[in-house]
Amino acid sequence: MSTALAIAGVTAVLRDRLNDGMVNHNVAGVTGSTVTVTVMPPDRVVAAGSNEASGINLFLYQLTPNTGWRNEGLPSRDPSGRHRLSNAPLALDLHYLVSAYSGGELHAEILLGYAMQLLHEFPVLTREMIRAALNPSPDVGLDLPPALRALAECGLADQVEQIKITPQYLNTEEMSRLWTATQSNYRPSAAFQVSVVLIEATRPTRPTLPVLSRGEVDPVSGRERGVVVTPSLIPPLPTLEAVVPAGNQPVVRLGESVTLEGHHLDGTAREVHLRNERFAVDELIAATGPNAADRMGLVIPASRAADFPVGVYDVTGRVVRPGDTAARETNRLAAIVAPNITNLPQAVVRDGNGDAHITLNFTPALRPGQTVSLLVGQVEVGPETFVAPTTTLDFIVEDADPGAPLARLRIDGIESPVADRSTTPPTFFNHRITIT
Repeated sequence: MSTALAIAGVTAVLRDRLNDGMVNHNVAGVTGSTVTVTVMPPDRVVAAGSNEASGINLFLYQLTPNTGWRNEGLPSRDPSGRHRLSNAPLALDLHYLVSAYSGGELHAEILLGYAMQLLHEFPVLTREMIRAALNPSPDVGLDLPPALRALAECGLADQVEQIKITPQYLNTEEMSRLWTATQSNYRPSAAFQVSVVLIEATRPTRPTLPVLSRGEVDPVSGRERGVVVTPSLIPPLPTLEAVVPAGNQPVVRLGESVTLEGHHLDGTAREVHLRNERFAVDELIAATGPNAADRMGLVIPASRAADFPVGVYDVTGRVVRPGDTAARETNRLAAIVAPNITNLPQAVVRDGNGDAHITLNFTPALRPGQTVSLLVGQVEVGPETFVAPTTTLDFIVEDADPGAPLARLRIDGIESPVADRSTTPPTFFNHRITIT
């Protein structure tokens, strides 16, 4: 694949082909003037106050994704988003405008005709052409600018797809808009599409290992078990379908049971894998509850609150199924670990200014970088100065109204639950702060 220098490499090769063609066809002898090939924006080809010299200008006016290659190599990262599985190529089509400049009569038409003929006769930039244009002889290479010397390492000649040139029709409206955007006077022009440039990063990846066998190998016959066909719409693999916290809550609290619903979850060595990328949590917890095929229990021990901060976790189950020798892992679902206030209800007496000073104890601890606030009824207040990690925070509700509002602690947008959803209809917990 090519590097980021490939776009400039294509332009340099096209300029080299046009230069060689003008020399080989003795275009300078036909027009009676020197012919140059430039690769500049149209508004910079003719300097202000100077005469217009004969020449061809190659202008890259647009880049578009190549529809055939744009989905190649996906996905390029693993489910965690941290590790590259492959370096997906950036596939681009390059759109050029070839314009002819000259101060003599019919010279522009002659130059444009030769340029179009050259690109028509060589519709493919072969690898030899690219190497010859980008790898000049050592004597010439030393005199080239640094940018042109760097193009020798663009890898354009070694990419899988060859570079192809096709004419592109632009109607009068498109051509008018293009020249208006360049803020220069119109010149006889022709458009071409050059496809495809494949730019690929060189970062290390984590390729998968080859498959050695399809299923277990019979020790007697030496044959693989092969693909197992099951007459069912349900895949015969351990699968999680829902994470159901205790009491029908939408969030998980430490020390409370969580039910992982699914199918094919029975077996031995049943475990639950919890991951949180932000805080680098990667823990295996033994599953609880009966060895059932449709559910798996989970309890995050309250004694390990320091290991499980408030946040969103990836939850997967692991089990050795009957007849298997290795553990299988289920799909991933999300579970939200919420804060739990441990000193509610409480009573607070306002000071002489009418402010209520509230101290809350909670689990798990607030980690550095997490945001926190207290919701007292419909009032949200920030904490006083603290040092993280901490399980105690002080809040001041200014000009507090007397009453017994519900209190919720919000950490990173995740609130401690205040509703008992195990009853019908739901009721509020007695998580109140009585302000007098």
